[in-house]
Amino acid sequence: MLDVARETRQPCPECGTEIRGDSRFAIWCAACDWNVDPEKPQPDGGPLDRAERALARRHGERLLDEMMSGQVLRPRRDASAVAATVLALLVHGVTLALAVLGVWCVVAGWGGVGVVAGAVLLVLFWALAPRVRRLPDDRPVLFRSDAPELFALVDEVAHAVGTRSVHAIVVDGSINAAVTTYGVRGRRLLVLGMPLWEILTPEERIALLGHELAHYANGDTRNGFVVGTAVRTLALWHHTLQPLPDPSGIELAVNALYVLPRLLVRGLLVLLVRLTSRAGTRAEYLADRLAARTASTQAAVDLMDRLLITSSLAVLLRSEANRAALGGSRSAREAKARADELWGLLTAFAASVPEHEYERQRRAGARRGHQVDATHPPTHLRRACLLAGEFLPAVVPPQDHRNERIATELAAARTEAARRLLRDGLVD
Repeated sequence: MLDVARETRQPCPECGTEIRGDSRFAIWCAACDWNVDPEKPQPDGGPLDRAERALARRHGERLLDEMMSGQVLRPRRDASAVAATVLALLVHGVTLALAVLGVWCVVAGWGGVGVVAGAVLLVLFWALAPRVRRLPDDRPVLFRSDAPELFALVDEVAHAVGTRSVHAIVVDGSINAAVTTYGVRGRRLLVLGMPLWEILTPEERIALLGHELAHYANGDTRNGFVVGTAVRTLALWHHTLQPLPDPSGIELAVNALYVLPRLLVRGLLVLLVRLTSRAGTRAEYLADRLAARTASTQAAVDLMDRLLITSSLAVLLRSEANRAALGGSRSAREAKARADELWGLLTAFAASVPEHEYERQRRAGARRGHQVDATHPPTHLRRACLLAGEFLPAVVPPQDHRNERIATELAAARTEAARRLLRDGLVD
């Protein structure tokens, strides 16, 4: 059940200014910023996390200056991107060497010792080998024959940003959207989080599609197969080489042996992050710019505002999942009614968020800097960059008849996403 908004009034404890607020959100003072960011600081994630955030902050500030000065940013494969690819290939070369050495040990035999050693090496190779993504079997997957109008819109947006369209669309319960690839041929996949899609206007949805498809046009190095799988391999090595807790005598020796390899792997991870950090931040700003050119600057700015309230949407979804769990199982015949109820609550909540909560989120983001997400520029900076640029009209305007047909095509996936959210809760 949606909480009813109740206006609150109180004097600011810091400056005495009268604060008018909404009982559903944090009470804060716009005059002196008292309680503007009541959330606890994010815990320290260790040296890798600190290094990533420091690089994101430095590169983000530099790119922000470039954006605000009106410089034209273009996707480019600079020396850092080339070096990242070379380093990733070296990591994969080590993985391949494990397979070659493992086969050689098995063939050599050495009285059985070689077979055991070879088997261990082959298991390591299997664990570290790059994986080709497959289409998920636990979420609705749509192809062109399933949703021709939705694919027509995606095709039009892809053409506007200067890239090829996608081969499949996955609908899930995340408050997000993303693009990736699947299969050995690298087919393109768009992931649409239904909670985010539901709260957006038709113009904002086009901006969202423009931003995501722009990552294909920009050639984002971080999400490429070669670099992305190398990061996964190094992260797995780093996790494997962590010191054993409460070690015995033998385990102390093992921990000592792990020190140098762990430092080496950590150094490679930090280096790979450093090489891709600036390109990743640049890709986000470029994607925002293409979203504005596709759906209009205003639509892209409005999308940034929507992204500011995703944490509040997550709280609502978790609350509804808990309420559904307390209510016990209900028949499958009620699935559509429950889905409509959930999406109705979500869209009503999003529409009721007052402007002063958006402003609080912007000011809180300015205080946190890059502490929230080191892989993206802070949302308030992305919004500011859009506002600082030329206001552009929409190249792909929404069409009422298309919106209605897309809603019909997504109806079954929409119900399934709601059913899973109510059954399993929001999965981070």
